[in-house]
Amino acid sequence: MRRVVLVALSLVTLLPALTAARAENLDPEERYSYGRYTTRYSGGASPIARSSVSFDASYAPGTIVVNTSERRLYLVTGPGQAIRYGIGVGRDGFRWAGVTAVSAKKEWPTWTPPAQMRRRQPGLPAMMKGGIDNPLGARAMYLGSSLYRIHGSNEPETIGQAVSSGCFRMTNEDVIDLYDRVRVGAKVVVLR
Repeated sequence: MRRVVLVALSLVTLLPALTAARAENLDPEERYSYGRYTTRYSGGASPIARSSVSFDASYAPGTIVVNTSERRLYLVTGPGQAIRYGIGVGRDGFRWAGVTAVSAKKEWPTWTPPAQMRRRQPGLPAMMKGGIDNPLGARAMYLGSSLYRIHGSNEPETIGQAVSSGCFRMTNEDVIDLYDRVRVGAKVVVLR
């Protein structure tokens, strides 16, 4: 019995290293989906765990409700039910509220920083192709005709923080989960 326990403990200890080594040979999307131990690619674990919660029954299923003061995003799944995700929100002067809709969805999106952002941060590139180093992360859902998005992040430590220029950041793991559940045209309610 003792030998079985030692073998099991050895496998549990080695599994993360073996999984990460296997992931090194995959393309970026495969690296992310390969498993939770590939934190270099998945953006690591969220400091705010995704969970199913009771929620305001006045919102229709499929609605996304962003509560910037809570730093949480809710996807309404049924009457009085939602999935709650941790998010990063806009820093002071960049927070906003209103009602919009998901106008487009992109996997591994290209990032084109707007001119005003490039003026504030002169070192930014004019354009960056999608991939593991891209600040938009694994997925993006574009909001109306604005420059704002719900997107992944390669900086999981910013989840729960107010650091963006108005977009809503999620871990790559959470944004992929949300992306797979949301349709283009979904209503998005942003609350302060």
